[in-house]
Amino acid sequence: MSFREDGAAALEWVASYLERVGELPVLAQVEPGEIRSRLPASPPEQAEPFTNVLRDLDDVLLPGLTHWQSPRFFAYFASTASEPGILAELLVAGLNQVGILWRTSPALQELEELTLDWLAQLLGLPSGLHGHIEDTASTATMTALAAARHAKPGARVVVCSEHAHSSVEKACRLLALELRRAPVDDAFRLRPSELDLVGACAVVATVGTTSTSSVDPVAAIADAAARDGVWLHVDAAYAGSAAVCPELRHHFAGWERADSIVVNPHKWLFTPMDCSTLWTRRPDDLRAAFSLVPEYLRVSEEVASLSEYSPALGRRFRALKLWAVLRCYGREGLQERIREAIRLAGLFEGWVRDEPGWELAAPRPFSLVCFRREGSDEENEVLLERVNASGKIFLSHTKLNGRFALRLAVGSARTTEADVRLAWGVLRRCAA
Repeated sequence: MSFREDGAAALEWVASYLERVGELPVLAQVEPGEIRSRLPASPPEQAEPFTNVLRDLDDVLLPGLTHWQSPRFFAYFASTASEPGILAELLVAGLNQVGILWRTSPALQELEELTLDWLAQLLGLPSGLHGHIEDTASTATMTALAAARHAKPGARVVVCSEHAHSSVEKACRLLALELRRAPVDDAFRLRPSELDLVGACAVVATVGTTSTSSVDPVAAIADAAARDGVWLHVDAAYAGSAAVCPELRHHFAGWERADSIVVNPHKWLFTPMDCSTLWTRRPDDLRAAFSLVPEYLRVSEEVASLSEYSPALGRRFRALKLWAVLRCYGREGLQERIREAIRLAGLFEGWVRDEPGWELAAPRPFSLVCFRREGSDEENEVLLERVNASGKIFLSHTKLNGRFALRLAVGSARTTEADVRLAWGVLRRCAA
């Protein structure tokens, strides 16, 4: 078959998959090693047609997929690949740009710069920030902390909440920095009064923590960081997209004072994985930490390439898919989907609150509900296993104040009220 015929077949497969993904078991129902055991141990000797790949995708790989595109995927913060983003990803692969320098793809760099400016405007961030795209928030956070370390030689401490994302700890391991955790209040927010910035090069404030989506008091943390000359990094990987809604901007008060901010459009802005946006008001410090231009990459243009602000040399044309999503949704479309996710989470929260035998485990600033069945941790853990084994929905858990709690995160662009009602019905039946 020709490239066009194979391409049409692949596009049809994806379209069909998205139409039926809600009918598939959300969590993969296989045992470890099962998928590999179904595949040949050695590569093929002769070329195979692409139709064989699609056949094995259906027959072998599909049972081993956990369906992040499912409208009933509630386990982690959603990673929805919308139709415009999917099509743009095809264009990204077809163009196969490698942005090691501005001249190796002027369109890649300049569209990335423009798209980050667009997104900053949509989120209400101040003008003049330098933005670029990393693969994930883990890389973006490591990038920011590396710049903070370079900007303050001798200061080797990073301070964050005890509920900060694990990527902060991992970055400290890789950068040979010491992690100092600050305690939280009853709403799982960092306590500024307990903030010890002695010897610190950076402090991380989180808007939308992973366990509970709690919001650290960024303005107060910014005051302390400014007083002590410490880099302030704001991790808004999940919740940052919600700032597109003006009525939610109060959660982000103070983030405009940050030295760096990370937001993941691949979480709640319907852009296919991977796309993590990083802004800084101190681009010279990032460039000082990362710019290394060997002779074979020296050019005559008076322009700084994005690779000089990042750990990676090569970069994909990620901006194309984010640009497509922003254009095809528009501000109003993005706001509509985020508001709906928050509304649905509010419905679920109300059902839990009003049902005897159930309790809420944390406040809900955005679209994540933390809850539990009254009873022991072991009973709640068994409930979670039973719910996920049903294949109807997929939830996750955390521990809050030493107690096992369930997490239901609404964020998929495909989730409807019927899906959330189904989730509550599955939980009640499994609990009974």
